[in-house]
Amino acid sequence: MYTSDQLIKFCGAIFRKIGCSEAQAEIAAKTLVSADLRGVDSHGVARLSGYVRLWEIGRVNTDPNIRIVHETPSTAVVDGDSGLGLVVGPSAMKTAIAKAANVGTGWVAVKNSNHFGIAGFHAMMALEKDMIGVAMTNASPLVAPTFSIERMLGTNPIAIAIPAGNQPPFVLDMATTTAANGKLEILMRKGAEAPLGWIQDAEGTQITDAEGVKKGGALLPLGGDREHSSNKGYGLSAMVDILTGVLSGANYGPWVPPFVSYAEPSTDPVGDGIGHFFGAMRVDAFRPANEFKKHMDQWIERFRSAKPIKGIERVLIPGDPERENEAIRKESGIPIVEQVVDDLQALSTRFSVPL
Repeated sequence: MYTSDQLIKFCGAIFRKIGCSEAQAEIAAKTLVSADLRGVDSHGVARLSGYVRLWEIGRVNTDPNIRIVHETPSTAVVDGDSGLGLVVGPSAMKTAIAKAANVGTGWVAVKNSNHFGIAGFHAMMALEKDMIGVAMTNASPLVAPTFSIERMLGTNPIAIAIPAGNQPPFVLDMATTTAANGKLEILMRKGAEAPLGWIQDAEGTQITDAEGVKKGGALLPLGGDREHSSNKGYGLSAMVDILTGVLSGANYGPWVPPFVSYAEPSTDPVGDGIGHFFGAMRVDAFRPANEFKKHMDQWIERFRSAKPIKGIERVLIPGDPERENEAIRKESGIPIVEQVVDDLQALSTRFSVPL
């Protein structure tokens, strides 16, 4: 077990070793470890060696000039200058929040960035200001559209965070695939099979081999197949790709630069880096914040009290499992699988940073 402080200190030191400033290394480390705290182990310190690899091959600029290249009172386009998405994302979300503070809502599209960790971290930044937060990103093209065998889209997550009063906030953070690629990586490390409906092979047949995507297959949109409405997952993923890539001037679809090492970047990019999209909405731009939060409490309490099916203790709302994980892991520590510890030990030795 490791404490979050230990992991933040270690990751921050590694980010400084590859050229990040003190401030950017700190925010990158906190963004990354927030995933482990919330139980999203696929997007936490397990990804650290991946960021270092991107830096090694020149895909990440660790001293970026993050800047607004176009704006209106409520919108902006941010150029991340190939920076770590763990740094670019929070910077852009702050811009969205500042615009919302001034005019009610703020919307920021980002280009020329990299993998930004868990979408929920960025959306939740708005909660501190009594705002609703939205965060999306496109990602490595590993997902086949419904009826296709070609990898065209990423797992393209959507997150929304909504404040409440006495109740914890509503936090939805979901991939638009049946499962995120990071969950496959965890299964591969454990030598376990994937559930049917997560992956198809190169011919389009559903398989359970967790290494199926590495062998030329593809992840499946949310729903798994047309009979289970994969067209809806495909549609959601396409929407994210357009808002994050086409709208911002980033790459989109099969041109998105991949995070995974086994996928080669496109040789004919159509934009700059990967794209994100952030939103912040002041609750009091719609109705009094206290009144809204009172009704959010009522909404949450009523859904939690819904009668569960036999064998299930209770009904959850989005954000409950992650919030409960965070409370446990702050108290008891963060478990890390052996293969990830080995990766961290390798970084420890290489950069002379104690783990």
